[in-house]
Amino acid sequence: MKELLLLGLLLAQVQPPKPAPLYDEKANGAQQIEKALIEAKRGKKNVLLQFGANWCGWCHKLHKLCDEDKAIAAELKKNFVVVLIDVDKKHNEDINKRYGNPTQKGLPVIVVLDPTGKQLTTQDTGKLEEGDHHDPAKVLAFLKQWTPKR
Repeated sequence: MKELLLLGLLLAQVQPPKPAPLYDEKANGAQQIEKALIEAKRGKKNVLLQFGANWCGWCHKLHKLCDEDKAIAAELKKNFVVVLIDVDKKHNEDINKRYGNPTQKGLPVIVVLDPTGKQLTTQDTGKLEEGDHHDPAKVLAFLKQWTPKR
């Protein structure tokens, strides 16, 4: 019995910690987007919607890259208002439908809107991957392609 308890304690220490939640599982996606569009109009930016869920490993990888890669982080800050839309367990299903069911491509998936709310593109982020990660050059090229024209 002691051995099992000790083994359990050891295994608990070896388990990697769960990543912090990225997506607000209670947020109303329509309200998030409405607020982002106001900010986008003020700043002459586009809105980048990232549909995902807290359990999605690729969502965490993409978010980490966007935070840690200086060129990507700068491009996002300068030209986009980023909105993380939680779609776990059909949450925000109406928003998913509004933009043509982009989650059918898997998670995460990106939708870019202009400041008026017009949908400009939908990006399957699998096309931005390279092996076990998102390719920084592909992500940056995608962002530059959808930077608002000023």
